[in-house]
Amino acid sequence: MSTEEGAVRSPWITVWFSPRRTIERLVANRPTYFVWPLAILGTVASIYNQISVIYNASYLFDWQLALCLVLFGAVAGIIWLYLAGFVLSRIGRLLGGHARAIDLRAAFAWSALPTIAGFALILVIDAVTGRGDALDIVPLLVAGFTLWSFVVFLLMLGRVERFGVFRTILTYLLNLALGLVAALFIRSFLFQPFNIPSGSMRPTLFVGDYIFVSKYAYGYGRFSLPYASSTASGRIFSKEPARGDVVVFRVPKDRVDYVKRVVGLPGDRIQMKGGELFVNDVPVKRERLADVEGQDACGSPTRGQVKRWRETLPDGASYDTLDCLDNGPNDDTGVFTVPPGHFFALGDNRDNSTDSRTQSVGYIPFDNLIGRVGLIFFSRKDGAPAHVRFKRIGTVVR
Repeated sequence: MSTEEGAVRSPWITVWFSPRRTIERLVANRPTYFVWPLAILGTVASIYNQISVIYNASYLFDWQLALCLVLFGAVAGIIWLYLAGFVLSRIGRLLGGHARAIDLRAAFAWSALPTIAGFALILVIDAVTGRGDALDIVPLLVAGFTLWSFVVFLLMLGRVERFGVFRTILTYLLNLALGLVAALFIRSFLFQPFNIPSGSMRPTLFVGDYIFVSKYAYGYGRFSLPYASSTASGRIFSKEPARGDVVVFRVPKDRVDYVKRVVGLPGDRIQMKGGELFVNDVPVKRERLADVEGQDACGSPTRGQVKRWRETLPDGASYDTLDCLDNGPNDDTGVFTVPPGHFFALGDNRDNSTDSRTQSVGYIPFDNLIGRVGLIFFSRKDGAPAHVRFKRIGTVVR
């Protein structure tokens, strides 16, 4: 083969004009050629392109965020590559196809080239126009290159499976349906992601933390089960939370999801005296820790140093709290007797939290539990420049 002929047959060139013949040559000779890099770059490109449409994407020029995106793309891209290859091969077999999983991985990876090209073009536009300035052309570019990748994938899928148009589209739709069902199952019954919008749970949770909440920890009720009736009551596989658990729940009065710490269970008597927590008329053990800077915690740039305490509940749960004010509006309360079927919750940032001490929240019915906070899977601080809090990623919330 001459050098010129080899250049013409290079998949990097022919994929743009003849994707069906390109994938045919690849699976016949080198089905693993550049599959991993393309899968990773395709995942990163897809995420970045979508963010460019929805948000101002200039913060992705920060090297920490870019590194985090690449690392996530590496993991997610490889997992999705093998999962898609496996599922597509099984669906194809059911419909009479002939492709191996390795062939479908090649089709999946090489069809991402237009998306990657669009990603590179948008990066150039962002850099030239001021790093993320919103341009009308960006959504059009994302839509165009995404559609191009989709068409290339269908053409490659049809060729490796030896399908016509109908079976090719049916294979894709079945794969998409299975993916949606799996994602819905995980989100609805196992783990649901949330982000933290306020500082009411500092120092445990920061604004910009992204958390996974285990839906199964306390069983399933009307606010944790998908499509459950808003008038339904009770829980299945019910389990009562423990004192000290950090939970997400739906507030009965304003129907907003809150994240707080459980400090009182049915029958408990809860009271605040001088900023000190009492459970069943006994002061909760607490230890003074080093003060922290109060600007982020208390919302005032002139707040100065803020007191930090380590509380230990009667059951042994231990956690840090903040005390922004010596005589805060909720530092002294009456006695709250928790009724049956309810719990009492406080924010760890005691002077900057709307919780069960207030009329707007009050006692929380067990039926309103969504789940227990388990893990911080990402954390990002806004600002100039924005940055990723790498040390918080993977932190187990207790």
